[in-house]
Amino acid sequence: MTGERLLLVDDEDNLRTMLEAALRHSGFEVHPVASGREALSAVDEVSPDLVVLDVMLPDLDGFDVCQRLRRDGCRTPVLFLTARDATEDKVRGLTMGGDDYLVKPFSLDELVARVHAVLRRSGSARDGAVLSCADLELDDEAHLVTKARAEVSLSPTEYKLLRYLMINQGRVVSKSQSVVETYIGYLRRKLDRTGERLIHTVRGVGYSLREARS
Repeated sequence: MTGERLLLVDDEDNLRTMLEAALRHSGFEVHPVASGREALSAVDEVSPDLVVLDVMLPDLDGFDVCQRLRRDGCRTPVLFLTARDATEDKVRGLTMGGDDYLVKPFSLDELVARVHAVLRRSGSARDGAVLSCADLELDDEAHLVTKARAEVSLSPTEYKLLRYLMINQGRVVSKSQSVVETYIGYLRRKLDRTGERLIHTVRGVGYSLREARS
């Protein structure tokens, strides 16, 4: 039994009930709500370890909910559930502060695995404010990125994407989980000026941020 508290936000009654049952069966303490405004109130009441957040909600959409949480200083990880697979939605989700997303339809086993993965990664990220890979460092509290001790200027979307890659360091992030190659290209041009190349293409799959293998 894991015991972590999850806030589950979905307006579809049958789906919410099914997801709640699957997550409870996997050992989580689940607090279900059906709207964005209920979710914002429940975050303060429940203090969840993770928010499982549907994007399409009847009042505030999931992106708005996540943006308001981040604006209020809440750093609780958010796993988006979405029927949207468009590139602009993936970029927006990262920019709003989401930690991962799962595109419908998905299996219950995949949902449980993603929840475990986000909780594990977010726990590692909270152990220290500075994420690092080789000579690349991201100081989340100072919102500062350096490569070979030189500051790297990133746009908000580039910063969110880099943070996502660093939290998932060593893991292959598929193109369906990340953003378009354009933003990967932007990051590479800025990060590869000094030191070793850290963002690697896994042909036919996606990208991985890691040190070069010897």
